[in-house]
Amino acid sequence: MKYKLIALDVDGTLLNDDHQLSEENKAAIAEVTRQGGQIVLCTGRSPQNSIPFMEEMGLSGYVLGHNGAATVSVKDRKVLHQYGLDARGLDPYIAYCRERDIHFDVNTAFEMYVDNVENLTKEAHFMYEHFRIMPASLPAWDEFREPIVKFTVFTQSDILDEAQREWATWGEQYNILRSGEFFVDLMHPESSKGNALKHLAAELGIPQEQVLSIGNYYNDISMLTYAGLGVAMDNSPVEVKAAADVITGTNNANGVRDALVKYCLSC
Repeated sequence: MKYKLIALDVDGTLLNDDHQLSEENKAAIAEVTRQGGQIVLCTGRSPQNSIPFMEEMGLSGYVLGHNGAATVSVKDRKVLHQYGLDARGLDPYIAYCRERDIHFDVNTAFEMYVDNVENLTKEAHFMYEHFRIMPASLPAWDEFREPIVKFTVFTQSDILDEAQREWATWGEQYNILRSGEFFVDLMHPESSKGNALKHLAAELGIPQEQVLSIGNYYNDISMLTYAGLGVAMDNSPVEVKAAADVITGTNNANGVRDALVKYCLSC
């Protein structure tokens, strides 16, 4: 098989719009694994709520969570690599969000914190339940014992657009990335799915040309352009499709299965 390391985005790629993993995708992944390919998830989700999908597929290996900010071993939950950011530099962004009642959360590799977990809005509570994770209340910076890897903002799309325009004028202290229609992530400037995938491939001794990645959104562009073959879902924005080498079907039509069959199992 030409491609030895296959990186899959989760939401909008591996999962359908109901956030379900299809039997067709599972079967193709099982066959790729049987033939010697290594599947990793490369996602904006935390390892905590993405490792269960690896377990559902019967896979060990690795999850590149938080848009590549934390690479974790599935088997023992060990953090193999992470990009810790400057937490105190987040203060003006937090003030911006508080002034405008914009929801945010602060993430370490495995934990998530919000301003006051007792006062979550109905929308935020639904979102966390939907993604199978429950945050704790945000402590003071000096109480953190693990590196902070991601700051995420969750609100309406037009409000995020305005925030991104404003924050773009504040300098380049963070990698500010649109990870979904209603999400913006702030991370270490070197943190990306592409850099995490590059780092893992080097650790595993797999050359770039033997890496395949499949994704659907702006936060996937770095891994699509790093991989020897970058595959965009047909439900991707036009800019993501332009960054990819090839296009597969949509996430609702088992586009991951189609790509794995065509580029891994038929070669």
